[in-house]
Amino acid sequence: MMAEERASLVLAIFGPTASGKTAVAAALADRIPAEIVSADSMQVYRGLPVLTNQPGRPTRLVGIWPLTHKTSVGEYQPLAHEAIDEILAAGRTPVVVGGTGLYLRAALAELELPPPPPAGARKRFERLYDRLGPQGAHEALTTRDPAAAAAIHANDRRRVVRALELAELGSSLAPTRSRLWTSETRHPTLIFGLDVPRDVLAERIARRTREMFERGVEGEVARALAGPLSATARHVMGLREIADLPRDEAVDALTRRTLRYAAYQRKWLRRVPGVVSLAADRPPGAVADEILEVARSRQRLPARRAG
Repeated sequence: MMAEERASLVLAIFGPTASGKTAVAAALADRIPAEIVSADSMQVYRGLPVLTNQPGRPTRLVGIWPLTHKTSVGEYQPLAHEAIDEILAAGRTPVVVGGTGLYLRAALAELELPPPPPAGARKRFERLYDRLGPQGAHEALTTRDPAAAAAIHANDRRRVVRALELAELGSSLAPTRSRLWTSETRHPTLIFGLDVPRDVLAERIARRTREMFERGVEGEVARALAGPLSATARHVMGLREIADLPRDEAVDALTRRTLRYAAYQRKWLRRVPGVVSLAADRPPGAVADEILEVARSRQRLPARRAG
């Protein structure tokens, strides 16, 4: 099989946290010449490998920035595109694995991302929001960008502030026709969604949360908080719960929060066009085999890894 034939398809895996994405990706990489690319907004950080469930296997775009770095999907997107293009050029299959829907789509498509705010703009509009209150700030947004105001609740301080920033730049946070929910991708791509029954997923989340504490996540968090953190790093899930609560309460709080996040990820999954849904309450190897069967029926892939 010619290299250009076998290096033409991107495989993407999405699903709720604890659905087995990492293990399935590793099983794929054991079966075909492939490299894994992370599409997770928190795994980009160094220093929190346990809390962010970073894979043990070498994975691109994991641990690339210090905790002082303020991340954005706009900065992530070109790095993901570069990684995928390099893997394809080397004759291997990129396996893009994501729990962050926006990052997954940014890796696969050419998203038109809004520009970053100019220096000082965010603080200025945050003060405006606090001074005018939710309704007053929302009314100010309505006069500048009615379409964005119609899509944002007045109590959503972060998005009202961002919309005001963009309006000042002549852009908008209002939904437009974009590639976020279409099938357009940079390369031929198959997206697989891992489906796990709710009770099974809840048990996996509870077990993984307990295991994080057994693996020393409390010390990891303490070390992270001893130094400076960027605004985005401070939003890593579990950071505040583990730092502020006794262990038993932290385990319970983090489990509940993760369950809510998993429900949010399920909503994202339902909006991805053309996603191939796979039952993931079985061994990762079985899921990987089905992914390859589907992929080979639609486009030629490399043969199984030798040895």
